[in-house]
Amino acid sequence: MEFKFSLPTPRESIIASGIAVIFLVLTTTFTGVRPEHFILMILFLLFFFIGEKPRKLTVGLLPFLIFGISYDWMRIYPNYMVNPVDVENLYNLEKMLFGIKMAETVLIPCEYFAEHHSVVADFLSGVFYFGWVPVPVLFALYLYTKKDRDMFLRFSLVFLLVNFIGFTGYYIYPAAPPWYAMNYGFEAVLNTPGNMAGLARFDELIGFPLFNSIYGRNANVFAAVPSLHSAYLVVVLFYALKKKCNLYIVATVIVFMLGIWFTAVYTSHHYVVDVLLGIFCALLGFGLFEFVFMCTRRFPAFFNKYLDYIS
Repeated sequence: MEFKFSLPTPRESIIASGIAVIFLVLTTTFTGVRPEHFILMILFLLFFFIGEKPRKLTVGLLPFLIFGISYDWMRIYPNYMVNPVDVENLYNLEKMLFGIKMAETVLIPCEYFAEHHSVVADFLSGVFYFGWVPVPVLFALYLYTKKDRDMFLRFSLVFLLVNFIGFTGYYIYPAAPPWYAMNYGFEAVLNTPGNMAGLARFDELIGFPLFNSIYGRNANVFAAVPSLHSAYLVVVLFYALKKKCNLYIVATVIVFMLGIWFTAVYTSHHYVVDVLLGIFCALLGFGLFEFVFMCTRRFPAFFNKYLDYIS
């Protein structure tokens, strides 16, 4: 493949540079800048400036960049400052709807799996849960390399929309994950650090702190409802079917989707209720985008302009 170096226009250069500077200034001011923030902006500017094809890909992937920045910036004004955190009601609802009757008590599914787990399930759960971002990004790149930019952009924007719906849910209903109720009881302690919960068993198996490095920097412990982990692969599946991808791709997506749903509960990161609400977020985001936004007057014009730029 021939690579041709071409600089962006002055207007494009100013916009891209301005985005990087504003991001770093705001991040430094409100959350504290970290090495990965500089690395992210260096990569963004590098790919934007080195050529037309990398620039188009960079702009096309902006929804994923916005998602990451938005999640990180939730530190600025945490959801528990907007509404009170629920711990006990959600736990009791889970027990009422999905409780598992034992000899002398009723356990929520997370409590059951905390007592009944296996090495094989621990390993597979780590593999599945690690794929919650790489699989959607790889699918987006697959659509891009297949030159189906329309489907690529639809998927990327729906992925971002589903996240915004989920983030809104976090602020409307701050809620503790099951591991919190299981370890700390029903009183919300706002400075509680992130916890790997059942994923710690995966780190022990591989002898590397993979999930510890992820959950140690959790932007908000009390953002369990809905489970966005459970939403992402649903969105991938929608567009894999819409694209009429081959059976191997669809089967892989389904396996990861079901695996993530199971892992969310198996590792005590989410209640079954959270998983169901995450699936609903995916359905809502897909429906709003395809059957509401794309049927309005102005949004298709924005979409087509974006599509023309990356095509």
